[in-house]
Amino acid sequence: MTQLETELQFLKSEVINMWDLVRSQLVKAKTSMLNFDKDLAREVVLKERRVNGSELKIDRDCENIFALLTPVAVDLRFVLAVLKINSNLERIGDIAEGIAKYILNMEAPFNKEFLEIAHVTEMYDEAIVILEDTLAAFETEDTQLARKVFKKDEFLDDINIKANELIEAYLKNHPGDIDQGLYILSIIRKLERVGDQSKNISEEIIFYLEAKVLKHKHSH
Repeated sequence: MTQLETELQFLKSEVINMWDLVRSQLVKAKTSMLNFDKDLAREVVLKERRVNGSELKIDRDCENIFALLTPVAVDLRFVLAVLKINSNLERIGDIAEGIAKYILNMEAPFNKEFLEIAHVTEMYDEAIVILEDTLAAFETEDTQLARKVFKKDEFLDDINIKANELIEAYLKNHPGDIDQGLYILSIIRKLERVGDQSKNISEEIIFYLEAKVLKHKHSH
């Protein structure tokens, strides 16, 4: 194996580790939301430093590959894609931390019925699946799987669009839950962004494997 191949393989495994870390952050934030587990929420906030550290390390490694090994063609596209994917993953890490902070600020657990009416848990599950799909597409170099993410992101957008009405209707009958309503709406907005970041990641995977730039092609 050439030095470039070795470095690229190492870079790929670093990004996969970052993905796993961010996924675990998202899952823990969800568990802390459902169980009102402030200790777990604190753990997510503390671990955000590791996410940021990973992002900086991957960025530096990409810069070193550019500077020392001058990759071309598919290798160059891979490193360019990794730089962007890395940044998207870091943002998803921020989102998980943001959700965990809401849990820390809350006085009482979420009303389960409210979470259900607003489709929060369903949306959260789908956001995690989307992130897992992008990882599988990256690991297996499967552009078909990467393309499936676009459809799943629409599902998240849909819940986000309907959220205002559903939450408003619920609060008319439960005016005491207004604080919860604001937190639920904020969590929905954040989960919608997980979909957007995952869609960006899928575009990068397709770019590096097929040399196609998809930006703005399928925007409505």
